[in-house]
Amino acid sequence: MPPVQRSPHRLLAATLLLALLPLSACGTTGPGGPGGPSGPAGTAAGPGSPGGSGAPEGPGGAGAAGGEVRSTAPGEAHRHAVPGPKGTVSPQGTGSAQGTGSAQGTTAPRGTASPAATAPRRGVPGPPAAPAEIPGLGPRTRAQIPPASLQAVVVRGHGRDVGTGTATLYERRPGAGWTAASAPWPAHNAVSGWTDHHVRGDLRSPVGVFRLTDAGGLLPDPGTRLPYDEDRHFVAVGSGSLGEPLEGSFDHVVAINYNRVPGTTPLDKTRPLGEDRGGGIWIHVDHEGPTQGCVSLLRTHIRELLRWLDPAHQPVVVMGDVASLAR
Repeated sequence: MPPVQRSPHRLLAATLLLALLPLSACGTTGPGGPGGPSGPAGTAAGPGSPGGSGAPEGPGGAGAAGGEVRSTAPGEAHRHAVPGPKGTVSPQGTGSAQGTGSAQGTTAPRGTASPAATAPRRGVPGPPAAPAEIPGLGPRTRAQIPPASLQAVVVRGHGRDVGTGTATLYERRPGAGWTAASAPWPAHNAVSGWTDHHVRGDLRSPVGVFRLTDAGGLLPDPGTRLPYDEDRHFVAVGSGSLGEPLEGSFDHVVAINYNRVPGTTPLDKTRPLGEDRGGGIWIHVDHEGPTQGCVSLLRTHIRELLRWLDPAHQPVVVMGDVASLAR
């Protein structure tokens, strides 16, 4: 019998089959396995996969543990590495089938700046602040303060018919307005309170804004810049409304320019408004009781006031009960 002629094509196919048979021992993947229907079963590794499994892998992800494919049925290959929906991250931080990185490598949407990279906006400057006013003074009272005055002694009476109050020093600076130059000091005014129309003997202090230009007293000048008249006629005798002695009350005085001639000694008795409108209204040393029309301060405070007053600043006294000053 003649020898059978073998087809070269069959020999080639058999040779290839024998060469592939040992590789099937690495995994028994069916047509649906990760190697794909056209590649050697279970041997196709995804890009960057160190384990040799057929699971495609995104950047920074990992394949199945140990590189072993444990699927024997179609559709069950690589059950533990099933990629999530597009753009999601697997629980173990492995890359999804779309190549999305782990949660730590997620980037912001394209064109979106991170908050840290956003430059802070410069604040728009508002209008300049208005100059500060003296607290408690209404528009009518403020209008009486001369624009050139940079010092003010503000005497606030506790009530219209009350003889007690406080005195506070204020300074004015261009552009900034008024600021307090002292704490409120205890003060006395006339025993019957305040009046808008002072007359002689009414035992009330006049309400208003008055210049302070002259000073004097029985004792020597404590260091004031005002003209100071030291004279033996600055003597107070008798008792006050509470029976307290008046002695020493005129040791230091500052004349209040109510019904008097500025630039003269406080002892001057000229009354431009007439004798019936009273006069001789001073700031003097307190005698622990209300006055007959003046304002009184503690001895330490009257001396401090004298050293503070500066004629170049055209000082004034603003005096009255709280309600009157608020007008």
